[in-house]
Amino acid sequence: MEVFTYLCSPLKKADHLIIHKNGKMNNYELMVIFTPVLSDDEYKAAQKKYESFVKENGGEVVNSKPWELKSLAYPIAKKTTGLYWVMEYKAPSSFNEKLKIQLLRDESVMRHMFTILDKYAVEYNAKKRSGVSSVTENAEV
Repeated sequence: MEVFTYLCSPLKKADHLIIHKNGKMNNYELMVIFTPVLSDDEYKAAQKKYESFVKENGGEVVNSKPWELKSLAYPIAKKTTGLYWVMEYKAPSSFNEKLKIQLLRDESVMRHMFTILDKYAVEYNAKKRSGVSSVTENAEV
């Protein structure tokens, strides 16, 4: 695997942008909390918007799961509930900055969080989707 390193600024030697020549896709999970005042149609449209944004930029949506309305741990913008949505996707690392900008511009998004998934997390999510219980889940039951 060849890795190219580019200097972001000639003055800042510590800031490097790593670009994989083979176009390696990384696994990510995105959790978004939408404002609770969205209608069902608006909530579904917002999900579709971000799924299509991932696909348009060369990514692949692995799984999308709406968690619906949940209580928040603390009030955000005087709201105590939010519409949660989780999307697992594959994309180049440079894509997340574009997605972050879109999420910050969207007034219906109260909070968002990206998580980089390692191979164990990807395997766990795949097992969970297929209905296979893990060892820790069996121990709790």
